[in-house]
Amino acid sequence: MISGFILRALEGKIVVAIAVLIAIAILVPVLNLLTPPDSALHIPTYAMSLFGKYLCYALLALALDLVWGYCGILSLGHGAFFALGGYAMGMYLMRQIGPRGTYGNPVLPDFMVFLNYKELPWFWFGMDWFVVAMAMVLLVPGLLAFVFGWFAFRSRVNGVYLSIITQAMTYALMLAFFRNDMGFGGNNGLTDFKDILGFQVQADGTRAVLFALSALVLALCLLTASAIVRSKFGKVLVGVRDAESRVRFLGFRVENMKLFTFVVSAMFAGIAGALFVPQVGIINPGEFAPANSIEIVVWTAVGGRGTLIGPIIGAVLVNAGKSFFTGAFPEFWLFALGGLFIFVTLFLPRGIVGTIQHGFKARKALKAAADAEKGRGDAQTVAQAVQAAE
Repeated sequence: MISGFILRALEGKIVVAIAVLIAIAILVPVLNLLTPPDSALHIPTYAMSLFGKYLCYALLALALDLVWGYCGILSLGHGAFFALGGYAMGMYLMRQIGPRGTYGNPVLPDFMVFLNYKELPWFWFGMDWFVVAMAMVLLVPGLLAFVFGWFAFRSRVNGVYLSIITQAMTYALMLAFFRNDMGFGGNNGLTDFKDILGFQVQADGTRAVLFALSALVLALCLLTASAIVRSKFGKVLVGVRDAESRVRFLGFRVENMKLFTFVVSAMFAGIAGALFVPQVGIINPGEFAPANSIEIVVWTAVGGRGTLIGPIIGAVLVNAGKSFFTGAFPEFWLFALGGLFIFVTLFLPRGIVGTIQHGFKARKALKAAADAEKGRGDAQTVAQAVQAAE
């Protein structure tokens, strides 16, 4: 069963992408830990952590591509699933501080002591266990996506209306998490992390492991997403995207297919948030901001939705550009981001990877048509060539 899953997932470009991610997971930490700081091959810890953050964003873009690129669901609320996964990890990290906090309370985090909490809220119980925290990373975003999707998809909410509702959801969560009485640190969020599984979060070795995990988990999620979209289920899912009413007419339960994909995508986003938090050292309600969810859409569109690899590339490129612009020209970054999205929408609608793939298909189709004209093909070949070129 597992071998069949892997065989369905693997194709040329996916194999290459996974191989690159595995190589990055090995090579970058080695160059960081085993090369001297004055070496030309040395990768500084800050650069490794920065690129690790990009990999988390790449996983988030992959999560959105699964529902938008293959199911036609434009979610403007994936930032909520990302933040919830991040908060689950942040709660575990806060519980590891113990008496080393500013107030020295062995049970209550510093912000709870400051806000005069008398006891630990019930939803913090068990979060000092890594296994429980990791389960929450998957269950909380997945449960929210399940409940939201159950009502939305069975009510046949589609298109712009669904996008608006998803954005309203993440905005409502942002307002809720800003409240001090929610028990999540309010405006300041969760920070000042010390350890993860007994290892110092700020240590170079720990950061190297976190980076490697980010790359490997991204590779695993890419493999999983590829298996889904290349299966029979995935083929029908594309049909839902392109002609939902026809798929319904054929007898498929479209709402169940959408719900499954939406939940899996939310779990991917939660995992991305969990990997993100220990590398940046903080999680606060700002991660719920609707603008963050819109940025995810830009990453996916730039790379090429419906390609799996495209959103990964788009997330890395756009965020690298963001790091440059916010450092060199901070006042122009939002204009650059808006201009990039307009340019892609008007002149590169398939995104970077989608345009390249379409170019190869068109070239192959033209070659097939030329061969057919010379008598080396039949009518079916000509028809296929014309269809592919279009």
